[in-house]
Amino acid sequence: MKTSSQLLDLFNSYLEQLPYDRRPASLYEPVKYVLSLGGKRIRPVLMLLGHQLYRDDTATILPVAAGIETYHNYTLLHDDLMDNADVRRGHPTVHRKWDANTAILSGDSMLVLAFHRMAECDPALRSDVMSLFTTTALEIGEGQQYDMEFERRDDVREEEYIEMIRLKTSVLLACAVKTGALLAHAPAREADALYAFGEQIGLAFQLQDDYLDVYGDEKVFGKAIGGDITSNKKTYMLINAFLRADDRQRAELTRWCSLREFDRQEKVAAVTRLYDEMGIGQLALHKIEEYFRRGLQCLDQVSVSEERKRPLLDYVNEMMHREK
Repeated sequence: MKTSSQLLDLFNSYLEQLPYDRRPASLYEPVKYVLSLGGKRIRPVLMLLGHQLYRDDTATILPVAAGIETYHNYTLLHDDLMDNADVRRGHPTVHRKWDANTAILSGDSMLVLAFHRMAECDPALRSDVMSLFTTTALEIGEGQQYDMEFERRDDVREEEYIEMIRLKTSVLLACAVKTGALLAHAPAREADALYAFGEQIGLAFQLQDDYLDVYGDEKVFGKAIGGDITSNKKTYMLINAFLRADDRQRAELTRWCSLREFDRQEKVAAVTRLYDEMGIGQLALHKIEEYFRRGLQCLDQVSVSEERKRPLLDYVNEMMHREK
């Protein structure tokens, strides 16, 4: 069995040698560019680890792993365009390096390539794999729409936020690990348990991102913390701050969220101080731990040996103790 690091190296080597020989080359150059920018590759690694629970021929599903990573990066390309973001992973975004029309068209091609690569699986399993992937892709779009709508609302409830991040983030992790299991001919009940595992772990990961954006170490995080605070993003942190605030705290939060012009450091410091007063950081940490624990309980339903589970467990534990 391979460690997650070995599987990551295997995947990156495969991704780097993928040919893009269709024409015009200018349509596919942004696709290669986006996939070359790196990233954690969480989704393909989870797929490979899910497969490795049952089989040792993990290299056989590398095309499908490339499919899910292509899809994930397609969503990032379009997110950057919608957000008018200038930088992704320290490099210019596609619409900045090229233009918006190129970003739209290359992104569309990326989506088609993702479906093509996902379909490069065992023909006997293709129907199940593509049904899961298609449902997941629709759910992610739904989650993105909810996220956009939440920007215009001041009454977003915690349960609505959790459902939004489940759709926007968690279901793709769940799809990845379940697809790996399906391609290894895992029992249906265990494949479903692995989907639930990925879903719960995904919620923990996203809430951890919310937490780190406030309490992370900037030197480790690689960017200025407080981006969610300065943009008034409806995160688990902000939603619960408004729920738990007394009259004074709510008035101060409301004032900071309504300001059009402000000193960035001053706003981040003031809102963080309010979070500290209300115990929002600890509340988030408890919720993260709750979802992580639920995920491990789902993994307990998988009947393979602990030795087989070890690389997957090591990987998610490492992810839960990250600082960026």
